[in-house]
Amino acid sequence: MTWRINLFAPPREGSQAGFTLLEMIVVLVVVALIAAIFVGRMPVRSHGLERRALVDAMVEALRGARGRAIGGNRPITIAVNGEHGRFTVEGGPTIQLPDTVAMIAAAGPAGEAGKQLTGIRFAPDGSSSGGRIVLADGKRHTSIGIDWLTGRVSVADAP
Repeated sequence: MTWRINLFAPPREGSQAGFTLLEMIVVLVVVALIAAIFVGRMPVRSHGLERRALVDAMVEALRGARGRAIGGNRPITIAVNGEHGRFTVEGGPTIQLPDTVAMIAAAGPAGEAGKQLTGIRFAPDGSSSGGRIVLADGKRHTSIGIDWLTGRVSVADAP
């Protein structure tokens, strides 16, 4: 016995091929409900990514302030207010930290760390007053260092 199947032949009379519109709608509704359940259980945001974006914004603002000091041939000051969670660049952006992130700053190469208002200054030759800003989000700490001699901004995980 030989079976011959012709895929391009029209369906026989009385047979049905494919799905009805109602069947397709029901399947789509079920898939949408399952997707809504799984999406609803996932975290809306990631605190680690938020902290990383905050660190990146602060580093970008610091490096931009150094570049403006060199380019404009005038000093640029950054005000760091750990108590109110604000980071302000003179003539530039103000970054407001979320309540979940604590900030401790120390000005100068041997400055004492604290939550009070701290100022970091970039000179026209690229140097700076130096300092360190530590952002803490739960168990994770990130340190942003500003070298006093070169004005170089670096980022490291703090213990």
